[in-house]
Amino acid sequence: MRNPCRRARLVDKRAPGRVASRRCTFGASTSRWTVRSDQVHEAVSDATTRGIRVQVKSAYVPERSSPGESRYFFAYRVRISNEGEETVQLVSREWIITDADGNVEHVKGPGVVGEQPVLGPGESFEYTSFCPLRTSIGSMHGSYQMVSARGDRFDATIAPFPLAVPSAVN
Repeated sequence: MRNPCRRARLVDKRAPGRVASRRCTFGASTSRWTVRSDQVHEAVSDATTRGIRVQVKSAYVPERSSPGESRYFFAYRVRISNEGEETVQLVSREWIITDADGNVEHVKGPGVVGEQPVLGPGESFEYTSFCPLRTSIGSMHGSYQMVSARGDRFDATIAPFPLAVPSAVN
């Protein structure tokens, strides 16, 4: 399923406030969905591998969900920062998505939100995507496959983060 609303931007840490590039794609639909601050989990996923820091926050999106039909829609915001000393490119991703019933789905593919960003030292790339689940609680984790300017390949870890309807965890 294609993401109906995906957003990405490349941020240059050396020039705060400067967005090097910005992309927003809405697919075939022009409808937008928003995530209110009370829907965002304070717990964030944060992992660093070879100077590549990956941070993720997730949120439940009730207006896109239908609990009576066991459809729960979650958005997640990812920030990938190059805190290392060499330029790298994100070439592919692998997500492992688990719901409360123990069902596991593996999602692999090139890049993220249609891009394969190149990050120089001090640069960050941010994007928002989504994950539908059949249960009100689940989790995601995985890795980004990176390649350095020297041609070295490595996996940047995406630490586990929750997908949870706020009322389901209280």
